[in-house]
Amino acid sequence: MTKNLDKEGFCSIVDNYELFYIDLWGVVHNGINLHHEAIKALKEILKKNKELILLTNAPRPNSAVKSFLSRMGLEKKIIEHVFTSGEAALDFIKKNLLDKTFFHLGPPKDFDLFKDFENKKSQSLKNCEYILCTGLFDHQDDDLNYYKSLLENNLEKKMICTNPDLIVDRGDRRELCAGSIAMIFEKMGGEVIYFGKPYPEVYNMATNNKNKKTLSIGDNFNTDIRGANLLNFDSLIISNGIHKNEIEEKGLEKTSKSYEVICNYVQTELKW
Repeated sequence: MTKNLDKEGFCSIVDNYELFYIDLWGVVHNGINLHHEAIKALKEILKKNKELILLTNAPRPNSAVKSFLSRMGLEKKIIEHVFTSGEAALDFIKKNLLDKTFFHLGPPKDFDLFKDFENKKSQSLKNCEYILCTGLFDHQDDDLNYYKSLLENNLEKKMICTNPDLIVDRGDRRELCAGSIAMIFEKMGGEVIYFGKPYPEVYNMATNNKNKKTLSIGDNFNTDIRGANLLNFDSLIISNGIHKNEIEEKGLEKTSKSYEVICNYVQTELKW
């Protein structure tokens, strides 16, 4: 049974853990504004000298997300704990694919991911050696059929997906993410290498979690909670996030069961 922390607060369980993986988008901010109660909780975790990783499926380097958070007004002492799926993908590419040409599937805002090897970017999907998927094109941000047609003759190429999320809520607007394209590519028979939650590599690259009592906090069953389950971490779902409507309609237990995951705790928002 999932324990609700809305009355007792996050403070009631924090001493049970040494390491916290906390999602950014949906927990700490909504893409536009910071969630101030969550930030208070982060400060309290740090006061207790606990280890904190702000683990995000952002398809950009750590430095880019840190700059974004700084512009939002987040304090430097919290920002320094960021680790992104983009950083994990970048590490893999530099070690394994640096001499290969790629086609970028995603918006211009993600160009900083490959600024160090931009000369390997191909303008042609047909002539590339692999596909680097960070998201949807700005001019085609809501039509997945477009990507099905685009990719159907290029299934022999591997796709690097830097954000396994299917969707995200930017303020009140729901947007598709790179994971939605990758899922289509896989269903058509293509091979995808994923970087980010729920895949274990990104957790292990972010910090040494061996033999540490760990709690993963997020608003996404597919990524945050599934990742915790795969690594045998405890988990806390933020119910006011991406699954808010489903949880309100079906209840938490039925909703989590439908995603085949288990949550130890639930809280409407991360609040000390």
